[in-house]
Amino acid sequence: MKIFITGGSGLIGQYLNIALSEKHEILTQYHSHIGNCKHFNSTKVDICDYASLEKIFQTFSPQIVIHTAAISNPEKADAIASDLVFEINVNTTKRIAELCDKYNAKLIYLSTDLVYAGYRGSMLKEDAKLIPISLYAETKLMGEIKIQQTFNNYIILREALVYGIGLNHARNNFHLMYEKLSNGNPVVLFSDQFRTPLALKDSSRMVSELIEKNISGDVINFAGKERVSRLELGEILCDVCNLDKNLLVKSTMDEANPVYKVADVSLNIEKLESLGIKPKSIEESIREMFANV
Repeated sequence: MKIFITGGSGLIGQYLNIALSEKHEILTQYHSHIGNCKHFNSTKVDICDYASLEKIFQTFSPQIVIHTAAISNPEKADAIASDLVFEINVNTTKRIAELCDKYNAKLIYLSTDLVYAGYRGSMLKEDAKLIPISLYAETKLMGEIKIQQTFNNYIILREALVYGIGLNHARNNFHLMYEKLSNGNPVVLFSDQFRTPLALKDSSRMVSELIEKNISGDVINFAGKERVSRLELGEILCDVCNLDKNLLVKSTMDEANPVYKVADVSLNIEKLESLGIKPKSIEESIREMFANV
């Protein structure tokens, strides 16, 4: 199968390059950083350059497009002009959906668990109330809506917090936490913010499995099974890697006063599991990450 990946040099994109190239013919897009795209069939394209995007559809003829490219977290979104965030996360997503419709490709769109309210209970199902509180989450939800208004050959994945070791230039909070703890430095972690985190490698495996399913026009929670706080995630890391738990500094959102207080966006994944797609446990995933370290 021919698969076009946007954001191929990003945190998730680089893992998708590895997983999907094993069985499929991929073309992976990057812009500022090349990452591991240099090892695969890749193209350097500005994701907002619509003419270049259409040329990719015309020449590569993808059967599936996995759209991961975005301004990818609340802090980044707040640090740049809001019209640029809107252009990348909303307008570009709409245009990619239109191109998928025009050239008969299925679109798999990576959205976020942060589209949910975060204060209306735990283990949220796909029909839970949507109240994004950040520009990032709001524009990701608007991207979902633009896709749904355009055509029906899509799968929207509301992905939970991802964790793991970033490849090349890519980093996430989990990776930084591991580096700090390994060097004997303390890490401050919330005890009152809950997610259902998903390992990066597991995420790419699960996308690969999802591609084989004959489904479309659906929204699916894409997460791990375990509801944990950031502190509990740190404790599991310490247990698996024999790191010093005394370096974990317990904090609360009230104490740290983050810009966006999202208490609980843990996700119910019954729909995902009904498709036969099952995430690994956090402990198993972390053991796999550091098996050769």
